Amino acid sequence: MDINEVPQEGNRTMGGHKRAMYARDADGRIVIVASAGGEVDETVTLQALEFIREQTEAARKRVEAGETSPLEYWMYAQRLDLPQMSQVTGFWQWRIRRHFQPQRFAKLSGDILQRYADVMGITVEQLRTLP
Repeated sequence: MDINEVPQEGNRTMGGHKRAMYARDADGRIVIVASAGGEVDETVTLQALEFIREQTEAARKRVEAGETSPLEYWMYAQRLDLPQMSQVTGFWQWRIRRHFQPQRFAKLSGDILQRYADVMGITVEQLRTLP
């Protein structure tokens, strides 16, 4: 992409911020150019946010039905998925999936709950319930 082809239409999901993009200058060198984003960026971001919202609401319904623990809801509500949650908590993915089981979640130690709460920026009390 040439410098003059870098999207600058603006993207409401970026909140007025710009992001760096690589483009080729007049001499053929690759340089970093500030981009305000474009329609494609905005569409993809909005689709991703809608998908996360759907996951969050599906998890809420499973929590209300007693099929999963509030941990799964909060994971999606904080825009995390299982691999990311595993990475930031240091727990194996299989272990986190076990913590989604309501009966196992109810028996988690305060230290484990605090670890999850810290990662998600909420309190342990919030983690134990739905908003």
